[in-house]
Amino acid sequence: MKAPFFIFLSPIFLMNVVAAQSSNPNTIVAHFTRNVIKLDGSLNEPAWQEALRINNFTQREPKMNSPATERTEVAIVYTNSTIYIGFWGYDSESDKLVAREMKRDFDFDLEDNFEVIIDTYNDDRNGFLFVINPNGARADVQVLNNGESENIFWNGVWNARTTITSEGWFAEIEIPFSTLKFRTDVAKQIWGINFERNIRRKREQLLWQGWSRDSELELINRAGTLTGLDSIRNKDFIEVKPYTIGGREFGPGTKTGVLNAGGDINYLITPTIRMNLTLNTDFAQVEADRQQINLTRFPLFFPERREFFLEGQDYFDMGFGNTIIPFYSRRIGLSKDRQTVPIIAGARILGKTGNTTLGAMSIQTARADSMPSTNYTIFSWRQDILKQSSVGILSSNTYTDGRWHSTTGAYAQYSTSTLFNDKNLNIGAAFTQNINSDNFDIAANAHRIYLSYPNDKVEFDMAWQRSSRAFNPEVGFLRRSNFEEYYAELEFKPRPKNILRWIRQFSLKPLDLNYFTFDDTGYLQSFKYEIRPLGFETQSGEFFEFNLQRIAEGIREPFYITNTISIDVGDYWYTRYEIQAATFRGRNWSASANLNWGNFYTGKSTSNEYEVLLRTSRNIKIGMNYEKNWVNLPKGTFQTDLIGNRIEYALNPNLFGALFTQWNSLDENVLLNFRLQWIPIIGADFFFIVNQTYNTSSNRWKLERTTVVGKLIWRFVI
Repeated sequence: MKAPFFIFLSPIFLMNVVAAQSSNPNTIVAHFTRNVIKLDGSLNEPAWQEALRINNFTQREPKMNSPATERTEVAIVYTNSTIYIGFWGYDSESDKLVAREMKRDFDFDLEDNFEVIIDTYNDDRNGFLFVINPNGARADVQVLNNGESENIFWNGVWNARTTITSEGWFAEIEIPFSTLKFRTDVAKQIWGINFERNIRRKREQLLWQGWSRDSELELINRAGTLTGLDSIRNKDFIEVKPYTIGGREFGPGTKTGVLNAGGDINYLITPTIRMNLTLNTDFAQVEADRQQINLTRFPLFFPERREFFLEGQDYFDMGFGNTIIPFYSRRIGLSKDRQTVPIIAGARILGKTGNTTLGAMSIQTARADSMPSTNYTIFSWRQDILKQSSVGILSSNTYTDGRWHSTTGAYAQYSTSTLFNDKNLNIGAAFTQNINSDNFDIAANAHRIYLSYPNDKVEFDMAWQRSSRAFNPEVGFLRRSNFEEYYAELEFKPRPKNILRWIRQFSLKPLDLNYFTFDDTGYLQSFKYEIRPLGFETQSGEFFEFNLQRIAEGIREPFYITNTISIDVGDYWYTRYEIQAATFRGRNWSASANLNWGNFYTGKSTSNEYEVLLRTSRNIKIGMNYEKNWVNLPKGTFQTDLIGNRIEYALNPNLFGALFTQWNSLDENVLLNFRLQWIPIIGADFFFIVNQTYNTSSNRWKLERTTVVGKLIWRFVI
């Protein structure tokens, strides 16, 4: 008896049903398993075959709304304690994959990669971004406020393995639920999630959801939905991370031993709020600051590099931008000349409950030289309102020798990504006030109002901000004081279609205005107007722009631009020109240049910056930068040089390091920083660091100081 015809068709029918299920437009269902997943990138366990895969990826670049040119699939499997993400990156030319990095926190904008962002709160605002490349290199980022800010220095505890075959590259990502924060008072977990794949040789960018050019992976409100996480074990835990450090410091005729210990304790007060206790905090493994040459009368800004402060950085951001910073974490544990001040102990609480985000930190530093023991206490509260907006307060305080200082204020931001259906708009305001125990000046305040329209074809930004003469945030940073600023910027970014197809996007800027006046007098402090008649990015990744600049400086007090040459009181107006150009950094070698020339106060100057990047293999990357200034003023002529060299090496994703050398002609010092990092198990780290300082004032290298230390950080979970 012949089988009915429909029996022969049933496998085809079932395959079509599975394909339809695996390509649900915006939902992915996690598959629970009690079996062990071997993390090897092979994806050959039965659980991966049973899990439904999504495959509906769409181009954002170069052909928006077009299907992916290479087959891409993703599935999710989980156990009681861990979530696994499987990636199938088929590639018709897998021998042409661009994968030149292996170290942790690699520069993933230049590589073939796979990215996943997870919104565990499902609040369309905050998420955890995990990135891998075909070599198994890992990077992770905290994304906050729907992509408006990021913490690139966040390091979660997770792992990944990859394989490369003639069919493409494939990966397994393993993330313990203890790495993530999520609510446990709900019957079913529903998370936001999105995926991105980049194929660098084609400069093709694929997204599962939100592939509009006015969107991006970090816009979490454009993400899809993850369901099926119904068997997660309660993840309350205590994490203990002790460290020990030992080494020696050598100077002229001196030898000093280095031996210390301390550590952190992390405890989940609730599933979404974590308390951190730190004792005898140490930052020996932090890379040296990149040197800068200052030809202005304003202080230099150095970014925070210490992981302890970087982890919660966004919790203490008021939205003032980069000119007024009410809380600047480098005030804690560092002196004004960037020397270390010992931290005795500290406590910190970070997290979110419901629509409320909380951050609190209290740090006690020890007495160091002429600096007394000081307490720093910072508190922040942010409340989600409407769909994407928020309001909040921030208070940064210091207590020293019986004197208390506070910089306290409030802020609000309205955000939408649905203006004119799919455009982005941000409007915000912030205000902060100094309060001192020894005196109170109601005029010691600062405020800002801003509007931002950040979209693909047209970008417009404007702001007004003011810092009174009396305002001085003692735990903050002011790039300039006693000012009122008016700012506006308009940029058009058309994409040619029928002509000049080798250009991906133009950048034309008719307006870029920064106008500063002294707040107490209203007189000119600074002025800059820039026009960009031509700027573009090519399809192959090259970049070029030409800018015309009109600049003015109102000098109220003479300042020394060098030790012997000063700029007198007066108003100075002058014109400058600028060319910036760069080749695509994703190649084996790349180069960039920035040329700026023209009038400078009552004379002339030329500033050149060059950078060359060479990748000899996936194990070694060499970067060289050189900055040169020629300044010719009536009172004298001088030159400055700044040279930097950086060699990065990685034996595998868990063993890597860098040698960083820099010299500038003003300080006449060579600074050498050697750093090796080994990750013996995920969550633990061993660092070997060598720092050296050489004096070159006598036209030869004279060794002044050498520090050699080893530091071990281990992780225990109770």
